[in-house]
Amino acid sequence: MLGQQANSQVQGTSYKIGNGMPAMSPTPGMVSPSSTSVPPLVSSGSPMTPSGAVITTTAPQFEQSYIENILRLNLGKFGTFYMTYEGNKEWNARIFQGIIEAAGRDHIIISDPKTGRRIMLLMVNFDYATFDEPLLYQYPGVVGNYPQAPSRF
Repeated sequence: MLGQQANSQVQGTSYKIGNGMPAMSPTPGMVSPSSTSVPPLVSSGSPMTPSGAVITTTAPQFEQSYIENILRLNLGKFGTFYMTYEGNKEWNARIFQGIIEAAGRDHIIISDPKTGRRIMLLMVNFDYATFDEPLLYQYPGVVGNYPQAPSRF
């Protein structure tokens, strides 16, 4: 074979090998097809230098301010949960009371302290919740944003 310009014969048919262009050497920043290096494992949100080195930081990572994260910060607290069920002829809206045991992206698990019964509520039906005690709330990127006594005019 004569490099990139060579042709091969397969059952009388001529095939051109390559694209006819001279071979290129990888330049800095290019990855050659034969490269077997693997990028470093990086935890989500870790900064990196342009050369690909991971910068380790001790800055705390904050969850985004979604309802399930706020509920997770307040596990063990008693609340009243207002839910709406569209199209339900028996009951369109219901109120549940209980202690927050778990909260996920699409559900809340509460337990009735009197009976021990556990109820899984779907977030798609969630309207709002009320609590008779202060809630822990951590806004993303702000350290120490815990509830304080409400200010009066």
